[in-house]
Amino acid sequence: MTDATSQISTVRRQLGRRVLEAGEARVMTISQTYDAPLEDVWDACTNPERIPRWFLPVSGDLRLGGRYQLEGNAGGTVERCDPPKSFAATWEMGGDVSWIEVRLTPVEDGRTRFELEHVAHVAQEFWDQYGPGAVGVGWDLALLGLASHLGGAGAGVTPEESAAWIASDEGRRFVAFSSERWRDASVADGTDEAEARAAADRTTAFYTGVPEA
Repeated sequence: MTDATSQISTVRRQLGRRVLEAGEARVMTISQTYDAPLEDVWDACTNPERIPRWFLPVSGDLRLGGRYQLEGNAGGTVERCDPPKSFAATWEMGGDVSWIEVRLTPVEDGRTRFELEHVAHVAQEFWDQYGPGAVGVGWDLALLGLASHLGGAGAGVTPEESAAWIASDEGRRFVAFSSERWRDASVADGTDEAEARAAADRTTAFYTGVPEA
């Protein structure tokens, strides 16, 4: 597993807003540069045999217009695909629909910048309670898994191993660090610092099962 503390500092997190037909939506962007070529990162993100090694088991038709389903998580429709640069899909879970887009950009020394944008209509009450970390911590865990996969000659962790790691001291520290970084992004986006801190504490407690201090 990639070192959790160093992983947190290599990821960039940003928040924004976008007006859609149904009203204003929250925009969450998370990115990291990997020491792997573009084609390898693309394959890791789109190959149904590799996705479970760092994220979750996936079923369905992973091509333009196809439906996919992540085991125990979201499903949706692939809406755009431009290999090996980007793809976009709906992210459907619990009756709610949001949208994700993954963009890959080659950078110097044969590395690749991975950027994921998640656009969602979020109830203000939920946002006030948990802030961006409610979803952001999950994406941080995904990028950690991808870093471990790309840096370990194709190695990865099973969902069971991942769940056990999150329950470990290192895993709980990672979640807390992630919540703090999303708190910082929320403050940068205009949220009151005390409110952002309280929301981050609630998110950390939710993910770790450890009551708020």
